[in-house]
Amino acid sequence: MLTTTLLAVAFCAAAESPVLFERTPIGNTTYEAASVFDVDKDGHLDLVSGGYWHAGPDYKTAHKICDVMPVDDYYDDFSDYPMDVNGDGYLDIITGAWFGSTVYWRENPKGKSVEWETHAIANTGNIERCSFYDIDGDGYVEVFATTSPVHFFRLVRDKQGTPQGRFEQFTITNGGGGHGFGCGDLNGDGRPDLIFSGGWMEAPENPYDTDAWKWHPEFDFGMASVPILVYDVNEDGKNDLIVGGAHGYGLWWYEQQGGGQWKQHVVETHRSQFHEMQLSDIDNDGKLEVVTGKRYRAHRGHDAGSADPLGTYYYDIDPAGFTRHTVDYGPFGQASGIGIYGWITDVDADGWKDILAPGKEGLFLFRSLGR
Repeated sequence: MLTTTLLAVAFCAAAESPVLFERTPIGNTTYEAASVFDVDKDGHLDLVSGGYWHAGPDYKTAHKICDVMPVDDYYDDFSDYPMDVNGDGYLDIITGAWFGSTVYWRENPKGKSVEWETHAIANTGNIERCSFYDIDGDGYVEVFATTSPVHFFRLVRDKQGTPQGRFEQFTITNGGGGHGFGCGDLNGDGRPDLIFSGGWMEAPENPYDTDAWKWHPEFDFGMASVPILVYDVNEDGKNDLIVGGAHGYGLWWYEQQGGGQWKQHVVETHRSQFHEMQLSDIDNDGKLEVVTGKRYRAHRGHDAGSADPLGTYYYDIDPAGFTRHTVDYGPFGQASGIGIYGWITDVDADGWKDILAPGKEGLFLFRSLGR
C-alpha cells in the first residue's frame, strides 16, 4: 500500500554544480540511446549512438554502423548496450525497438569501418527500452525488454564461458510489465526482484522458473522512469525506490516501511520527463548520486513540461532532502537533456566520470572538469 504525506516532502534546492562539466557536441545525430566502449580495440574508448560510432580519443571521425528506421522524429533504437554476443572478443550492441517490436544484436565487424550486420533475437512487442541486470549471480547480465508480458534473455555460453551467438528466452506472465522497470532486492533475501510501475515481482530461488515469480501489487507509479532505481535512501537496511515521472513533472523516492507499505517523499516538482536515471558517484565523494535529465520531445511535445527548458542534473541522495546540481540547463539549441538511454564513465581516465547524453536535441559529451 502506498501512502503520501506532506510532512515527508523532501526539500530540493537548486544549486550550482560543485563539479564543473564541459559540454561538447558529438556529430549531428539525434538518436536517443548511446554507450561508451572500445569498438576497434585500439585502446581508446569510442562513443556509440544509434547508427554511428565516433572514434576516440577525439571523437571527430564517425563510422556508420547501420541504417536505423526513422519514425516521425524518433529512431527505432532504444538501447545501445555493449556485449560480446558471438565470442570473437569484440563488443557488439544490444538494442530494442519500439516500432519494430524486436530485440536485436548488431555484430561488430571486428572494428573495421564497414556496416554492421543486425540480427533479430526475438519479437516481443513494443519495447520502451532494454535493461540489463544479472539476476542469477553468475557475473553476466541478462537482457530485459520493457514489455508486457515480461521477456528476458540469457546469452548462451559454453563451459568455459565463451558466448555462442544465441540467446535463451524466458517469459513471465503472472504480473508486471508496462512503462517503468527496475531490478533489485526488495525483501532482503539476497535475490534481485523485478520492479514495475504497478508493483514488484519476488524472485524465486531459480529465476528461470518463470511460474514461480510472485506478484506484489503494492503501488502505482503511473508512467514511471525506465529504470526505477533501487537504493536504501535512509540506510535502514531496506531498499527503497527512486522514481521519475517519465512523461510529466516529478521525481520521488518511496520509503519501504515493511508489510507492503510504501511512503512517498517528493524530491522534485519543477522539472519533467525524467525517463532515464542512473546511480553513479559523479562527484567523487564516495556516495552515489542520481544522474538524470529531461528527455526532449519524449511524446513529440505532448507531455506536461515539454515546452520547458532542457536540463541535465545530478542529485545528492539524502532522506532529509535531495539536492539538485545542474550540469546543463537552457532552451533547445543551447542545452541538452538525456534521452532514453545514456552512459556514464570516465572517458579520459582523469579520475572523474563523464556523461554521454543522447537525445532528439543531439548527442553531447559532458566531460567532467572536477571541482
